[in-house]
Amino acid sequence: MTTTQLAAPQITPAQPGHSPQTATPVIAFLGTGRMGGPMAANLARAGFRVQAWDRTASHAAALIKDGATAAASPAEAIKGAQILITMLADGPATEQAFRGPDGELDLPHGLILVQMATVGMEWTERFVNTATRYQVSFFDAPVSGSQGPAEDGELVILASGPSWLREAVDPVFAALGRATTWLGPAGNGTRAKLVLNNWLADLAETTAETLSFARQRSSTRSRTPISRRRPLRPAAPSSPSPARCCPGGGASPPPGMPTTTWPPSTPHPDPRLPGARR
Repeated sequence: MTTTQLAAPQITPAQPGHSPQTATPVIAFLGTGRMGGPMAANLARAGFRVQAWDRTASHAAALIKDGATAAASPAEAIKGAQILITMLADGPATEQAFRGPDGELDLPHGLILVQMATVGMEWTERFVNTATRYQVSFFDAPVSGSQGPAEDGELVILASGPSWLREAVDPVFAALGRATTWLGPAGNGTRAKLVLNNWLADLAETTAETLSFARQRSSTRSRTPISRRRPLRPAAPSSPSPARCCPGGGASPPPGMPTTTWPPSTPHPDPRLPGARR
């Protein structure tokens, strides 16, 4: 089932029996480059406690002014977090960030893992299986939009994952985008993103081909010498035909009036001219 949910302007308030930490979770954000940086900044400005890490340390340090904490390693960023968001370059980079110094997965039980980069179906299915094996809840939620929408919080999140945990991630998605489209089980988000990317690529290619064709037609026509262009042929003169006329310019005379052919076969002299009979 597909549902689209518009972004809410506020995070989930604390409910009776829940601690403030549960209502406003600590978020580990791995990958703060061109897209991830603005996304992590929006989360920090929305009131979340963000622990950010990037392979380029200066990228994570730039988020301190927005209220985030710069972590020296993925393990440090994940420590104490309830939600882990990854926005890294590809599948191998994402998996490497999950692993500790000894090469083993370093994901605490009960963590909610939200993979938001576009890494393809093979890596997405691999992460789904890994999350199941290590008892980590997994959301596949790639985004539609570029750097500008990421900075403005206007992304569209193509979310898929366990429906019973949507309330835990809805406030997070609301801070990142203008709408969240829920697409069912984890993996469907990436499928939708690949379809969308393919459609956009086809649209761009078709538009480019159409513009190129239009320019070629315009250029070819402008280069055709005037001498080679077909001359305009004047219309053949038409022979005048006798017109039936009558007083008032009508096509037919009123009943009882004789018809007159113009020009008349015998001119009618004007009685006012010299020599005319009176």
